[in-house]
Amino acid sequence: MALPLVNSPETDSSALPAYPLPRECPYRPSSGFAQLRAPGPLTKVRLYDGRTAWLVTGPVEARALLADKRMSSLAHYPNYPVLDERHKHMRATREMATEEEGGFAGALFGVDPPEHTRQRQMLIPSFTTRRVAVHRPEIQRIVDERLDAMLQQGSSADLMTAFATPVPMMVVCAFLGVPYEDRESFEGPARDLFNPERADQAMEELTDYLTRLIQAKESDPGNGLLDDLIAGHVRKGDLSRDELIQFAFAILVAGTVTSTSTIALGTLALLATPGQYAALADDPDLVPGAVEEILRYVTLVEQLARVATEDIEIAGEVIKAGDGILVSFAGANIDPSVTSHPDVLDITRPPTNHLAFSYGIHHCMGHNLARLELDIAFRTLVKRVPTLRLAVPAEEVPSYDDGTVPRLLSLPVTW
Repeated sequence: MALPLVNSPETDSSALPAYPLPRECPYRPSSGFAQLRAPGPLTKVRLYDGRTAWLVTGPVEARALLADKRMSSLAHYPNYPVLDERHKHMRATREMATEEEGGFAGALFGVDPPEHTRQRQMLIPSFTTRRVAVHRPEIQRIVDERLDAMLQQGSSADLMTAFATPVPMMVVCAFLGVPYEDRESFEGPARDLFNPERADQAMEELTDYLTRLIQAKESDPGNGLLDDLIAGHVRKGDLSRDELIQFAFAILVAGTVTSTSTIALGTLALLATPGQYAALADDPDLVPGAVEEILRYVTLVEQLARVATEDIEIAGEVIKAGDGILVSFAGANIDPSVTSHPDVLDITRPPTNHLAFSYGIHHCMGHNLARLELDIAFRTLVKRVPTLRLAVPAEEVPSYDDGTVPRLLSLPVTW
């Protein structure tokens, strides 16, 4: 069925629930998701501009739709859901929110098969459990070094600057083959990508840096994913330098912002929930399950935006061709099939088959690396700093949420 070329006439949407839902605290989605789930696994919501979209909160339906070839990630469809007006004014998100191509939209996140399949096939071999496990000693070294430096400061620190921010950046740099000593060239731009006043300039600076780095690697190879892709694909002509830059950009940004926030928000949640951090410190073998529970409870990425390219019948509803869809991980992750305690963080009862890493062809390619990094980070933190506690009340920890990924501005701790 052909897609509409212009927005379909909307019925009055004023009676529909507004979406997105602002978080009441930084480390968990809004309690309002329980109400959004009440009518059933699919419901309609009103976006900031009055348009409507389907919100999918049932995990069964979410998986079915994420695996459905009639779902598109392309942002140029008229009803592609945009959640915040600010996203149209930041290049990194604007390319995903409007019809612009290139940048984020051209690599992995905002493309459909067969292009997505071609890109993913080049990268998947480097993200298998076996290939990622090779990096365990290096990740452990990075975590130990950061904690050594933090503990040498005394008995208090900002966990964001001392640990949660540098660890993921150093891990991803090592994985890609990006020299961490160049961090002044990319840390600031990566941080500013979601600042409307600095976003475009930040993307230009980061792109310029990656261009120079890849040119240098072409003449003087090193060790890392970028070097492997240059040798295995760029030299053979099936991957352009521009596309490799997009890959590097996507992995560098996505792999740092998400892991930093998961470490920071997860630690805050553990410390703010009575008994949770102490239980983990008493038994670090709980860490693998605790990581899964933190991923579910925090649900850093609350939804993915999609558009139906054909009519889809599901859960007694008909999603029309051209309709915008929001697959809600926040809603699915509180379903009884996923957890018995939706509103509570309990590391002793990890969830079943949560959706924090999405599902289907866009299942997070870096989930093995992320899980290994988080396991090492939390396991080492609770072993080496078992008396860690907040230096200020949890409600006074400064946070920021621009509708992309919720972040802490600092995390004052003591021990």
